[in-house]
Amino acid sequence: MGTRGKHTVRKPAVWGWSSELVTVSVASAAAVIVVAYGAVTHPASIRPATVSWASATQTLGRAREAANVVTVAALPSLPATSAATPPAPGAVALTARDYSMCPPAAAACVDLTRHLTWLQSHGKVTFGPVQMEPGPPGSAHATPAGTFSVTWKGGPNVMSNVYNEPMPWAVFFGTDGIAFHEGSLTVPSHGCVHLTMANAHYYNEHLAIGAEVAVF
Repeated sequence: MGTRGKHTVRKPAVWGWSSELVTVSVASAAAVIVVAYGAVTHPASIRPATVSWASATQTLGRAREAANVVTVAALPSLPATSAATPPAPGAVALTARDYSMCPPAAAACVDLTRHLTWLQSHGKVTFGPVQMEPGPPGSAHATPAGTFSVTWKGGPNVMSNVYNEPMPWAVFFGTDGIAFHEGSLTVPSHGCVHLTMANAHYYNEHLAIGAEVAVF
């Protein structure tokens, strides 16, 4: 995706309520429910004074777990961890140019000419190389070459505010809104580096904030 200099994304909305206030309110309500239940089912053994803050907190924890299950169920089905596995050795061979152009310090490498990308550690390939699709060279949407750093990462529901298109598992690097993310491998991007869904998920999991990205 990505448009140099103006690319933005739509992040999930964040409520402005105080987390402490919400926690206290829910926990207090949980305590009232526990007390009411006890008064009806065990009037001789359970009284409001016997309901501890710890029990209310435990009830709150169970409520949060239930809410999380509902939230996850409402989202598109996605694996808990990346389904991507390193390609078989020799599936795509790197050239001497690839090794010379991507410095050992880089965690991710992008070869714009061969439409390949891979991950490495201290110069040793740890994942890939795999196919990718960049922006069209020589155009306003060409993927920029250079050395960058991962600035932030999104989840499966990141959307572009410029093109109103999904950017699942986006890993942003540089300052121009360029990112690795899932996208077509046959249609050029708007400047980003398109990957398969599985590979985009893997990059998202294995590239840390601040990791060096070399594009050449």
